[in-house]
This record gives sequence, structure tokens and C-alpha cells, in this order.
Amino acid sequence: MSEIFVIGHRNPDTDAICAAIGYAEFKRRTGMPEAVAARCGDTNDRIDFVLETFGVPAPRFVADVSPKVRDVMQSQVLSVTPDATAAEALSLMDEHDIRILPVLDSDRRCRGLLSLFKLSKFLFPAANRLVDSRRVLSSLNNLAKTLGGTLLAGSDADREEELVLMIGAMRIESFAQRLETLQPEKLAVVVGDRSNIQSLAIRFGVRVLVVIGGFPVEPHILEAARKKGVSVIASPHDTSTTASLCRSAVAIRHMLNEKFLSFRAEASLNAVKAEAASSGFAAFPVTDEEGRTVGILSKTDFLKPVARKLILVDHNELSQAVQGADEAEIIEIIDHHRLGALTTSQPILFRNEPVGSTSTIVADCFFRHGVELTRPIAGLLLAGLVSDTLNLTSPTTTPRDGEILARLEALAGVNARQFTEKLFASGSLLTLKSAPQAIATDAKEYREQGLAFSVAQIEEVGFDQFWKRKDELLTALENYRVRQKYIFAALMVTDVTCQQSLMLVAGEKRFVDRIDYPEPQPGVFELRDVVSRKKQLLPYLTHCLEWMKSA
Repeated sequence: MSEIFVIGHRNPDTDAICAAIGYAEFKRRTGMPEAVAARCGDTNDRIDFVLETFGVPAPRFVADVSPKVRDVMQSQVLSVTPDATAAEALSLMDEHDIRILPVLDSDRRCRGLLSLFKLSKFLFPAANRLVDSRRVLSSLNNLAKTLGGTLLAGSDADREEELVLMIGAMRIESFAQRLETLQPEKLAVVVGDRSNIQSLAIRFGVRVLVVIGGFPVEPHILEAARKKGVSVIASPHDTSTTASLCRSAVAIRHMLNEKFLSFRAEASLNAVKAEAASSGFAAFPVTDEEGRTVGILSKTDFLKPVARKLILVDHNELSQAVQGADEAEIIEIIDHHRLGALTTSQPILFRNEPVGSTSTIVADCFFRHGVELTRPIAGLLLAGLVSDTLNLTSPTTTPRDGEILARLEALAGVNARQFTEKLFASGSLLTLKSAPQAIATDAKEYREQGLAFSVAQIEEVGFDQFWKRKDELLTALENYRVRQKYIFAALMVTDVTCQQSLMLVAGEKRFVDRIDYPEPQPGVFELRDVVSRKKQLLPYLTHCLEWMKSA
């Protein structure tokens, strides 16, 4: 069952986190068990305070929802070790109808790929290739195992060595003449129940005697072999099959392709597609962060559909959404902001209401459908609501927010006013964060008339920390603007006690000159009675952009 991520915007605030958790719970309780609360940014001290207060874990962190290699790879990896025999590899390929095997060491690190094509060329060389098919590179133990036979007598059976096959299917005189021209210590003599050939091979001191056909080896032959130091293997197969199998007893480390292309499991599928397509490889090992092989990817795997589904909460613009959202299927949006430029491939449930917080909408879903709202979830939604509306004092607040908050207070057993005071006292970004972190923690990206910009907001108790760090905040804001290639970047610092804000702006002079709020210091503007980024500041800034472009 594929998961459906219920996820807020980048740099999530309290409302985005609480709404994601709450709506995921609502969807699970109403027939969507695969709904999972997620986040695409870090929590902050205030969010952590809320989660700890109501005993709820943070949503799962998901940085990117674009299709990954792990989504289409074959996770059940059939593999062999470098010391496995060609016969073992062939058997595995035949059993599972595959053409390529990764060769993994004991730590599951890939040492190369073994292809059926290369195995076939090795075991069945073309007639015009100068390959001595009599030569066998193997240990006696591997030879016996490959033949499905028994090592009846042998020494140094694990030592890999090069042997020369000799078929003992000739007159004894011819066999003796042949033996005199060869190195007996390298010979593997394949013979049936011809005791005279067996005895002669032993007297010459061949390396191994392979008795085929399942014929019993006479005791005096075994005794003579042991005295002479000749190994004996009993094979159940006929001469032709035995000789053919002997060549496949070679360890595959001698024939694997050590050049290969691998991908990380978390790599973007689109990012690696071109590289894979242009390579000469048909399969690609997939590794984890430690370099261990966790999957295998074939070129046909790129054709598999990836069913990644999202429910967006507290935003409806791709510029603010989790990375890769444009490659996923968005099935629902629950929001209270302006409509952005977002298109979907099919009709979706889009609930957008002019209320003070997304948590208000989520709580209303529980109430309208008669779904039980537990104390922890009621507490989270209360926190999201008072955070976004400054406990119903923001100009975005509606009567509906007040009605929902009253019901949440009763269910959560929490006094909203007292909780709000604790919430805003629980963590000051300007005290706890570096300047680059503070200006980006709740930054939202917007696009208007082909121009990109960002507006961040920080709620503080008083402006003391702001004035102490004004210069470094302005420097960080300018660096952020340049890095993101924005026409301007703004930071709105709101004093929740006196209900007014200060705004830092870093941007092109032609835009900054259009701002007509009081400017007590360069780059710092006084926003009296302005506390809402969404309803008060954003419309003003977009108006300044229009004014700039028309000038």
C-alpha cells in the first residue's frame, strides 16, 4: 500500500505542522489508512513545545517526493559471491530467468556484474576462437560440487589450480603414449570403469581421476590413489556431460565485469535516467549510504509508474511545496491563503477558506463529519490556530476561528490565552538561531509577474533582540536574496504584545524605493498595526512590484 503524504510548506510554521498531523489523523479515521503526516523542513522551538505539550511526535521528514531509484528498483537481490562457480551462477540465472547477476562480497559490496552473455562465451567459445577448452581453472572441491559428485580421495582440495582435461577413452597403449607427453600433475583424467586406464593414470601420478557414470571405484584403486597422492572424484554423469561441467567449475571472479555503473537508492529517478540510458550496461547495482547493495535496477525499471500522492496543507503554490511535488499526484489541498499558480492533471478536493488558520479548517472537518477529536489532536489544532491568529487578534481572524477555538479549548482542556503566552515565550528565533537560520526559518517564496521574491515572518515578544542583531540580519537577508536570485527578500518581525511589526528588506533599489512605510533606519521599515503577512503585507508588496514595473 503506497503512502499518501499530508504535508505543509517548506520552512513550516506551527499551523502547517499541526494541520498536517491533524488532517492525516482525520483521513485515516475516514477511510484513508495510508495517510501519513509529513514535513519538508525542520521544526523550531515553538513547534517542539507544542508537540511535547500534547505528547505527539513530529511528522516524518520528507525532503523530496520526486520518484527515487528505490521506488522502482528490485529490492530482492539475487547475487553470487566472487568464489561461487560458473555452474552455480548459471543455475541461479536459469531458475529465476535473469541475465545479469551482481557479484557481492561478504559486506554486500558489489565487486562486479556477471552476464549470461559473458558466461556463454566463456563456457561455449566460438569455433574460430583460439580457446583450449580442455583447460579447467578450479579447486577439487569446486570440481566435485559442480559435478554433483563425491571427492573420494584428495589432498589440498581447496587450492585453486589450472587443470587439463584428458578423456581416457582409448586403447591403453595410446593412453600411455599421451601421458608421456603431458605434465601428469596437471591432468584431470575423465574415465569410466576401465580399471586398467585408472591404474595407469595413478602410476603416472595424475592430479585427479574423475570416474564417470556413477560407477563404483574399486577399493584397490582408491588405495593405490591415496598412496600415490592422486585425488579421485566420482561423477554421476556420462563422459560428455562431465567434461562440459568441469569447465563451469571456475570461480566467477575470473570472468566478472569489474566496470559497472551504480546508483544510490535515494537518487532522483529522473536525474539518473539519462546516464543509465546512455551507458552500455543493462543493469545497475543500487547502494545505500554505506555502499552496501540494497537493490538492482534494470533499464526496463525506468518504465514503472511511481504512485506518489500528496495532500497539501497550509499552502497551494508549488514554489512553497516540498521538492518534487510537481512530479507527484496532488489529490487534495486544504488551505487558507491566496490562490497560487498550481495546476493538476485531474479534478481534486480543494478546500480553501478565508479563515485565520488551516488548523481551523481541519478542526471543522472533524466537527462536520462527527469524527471524534482526541485531546492531543485537539490541542495541536488549538496551537496551530492561536499561533496563526495571534490568539484571535490578527486581522485574518474570522468569527469561525473564534467558534472553533472555543470548542477546541473544551476538548483539549486548555486555556487559549494562557497557552498562547507560553507558546510565544517558548522560543525566540532571534535569540536561538544564527542570522541565516532566522531569516529563512519561515520564509515563503512567491512569484508575481514573472518575478520571484520571499517574505519571512518571525513572532517575538518585543523588538529588543531585533535591534541588537539588525545589521547581521540584513546582511544574511541580502546573501539569501542573491543566492536565490530574488528581486527582493523581506523579513517581517512581529511583536505579539503590541501588535505591530518591523520589516527588513534586501533588494534591488528600484523596488525598495517604492516602499513608502516609515524607514527609521536604512532597510528597516515600521509597519504599524500590520501583523499578517498573508492579508496585510503580501498584498502591499505585490502592489509595490506592479508600481515598479509600470514606472
